[in-house]
Amino acid sequence: MAMHSDHSHDFDHTADIPKPQTKVIWKTFFILVALTAVEFLFAFTMDAGTLRNAIFIVLTIFKAFYIVAEFMHLKHETKALIWSVLIPMALVVWLMVALISEGSYYFDSVENYFN
Repeated sequence: MAMHSDHSHDFDHTADIPKPQTKVIWKTFFILVALTAVEFLFAFTMDAGTLRNAIFIVLTIFKAFYIVAEFMHLKHETKALIWSVLIPMALVVWLMVALISEGSYYFDSVENYFN
């Protein structure tokens, strides 16, 4: 017959549970709330135009990067992986700003042509 021994007294089960990081969670919450408030401030107080759109896009991209860094743990990765995410994102931001400015120029030229 097999002998079973109880070794549960040999392990400290409380060491496996990490301490709650509520301070970090609240810090992240308030940073995201502040960024969202600034976005709303620009969205509802500035006149529609290229500058407002560019500011809004930059703030949105910054907030998205912060979310990725915090919740997807990108800030704990190697520098090469971080740069491989940042460089294409910077090119996408440049493309969006260029398309918005060209689009507003095209709209103005077509509007002036028919007036």
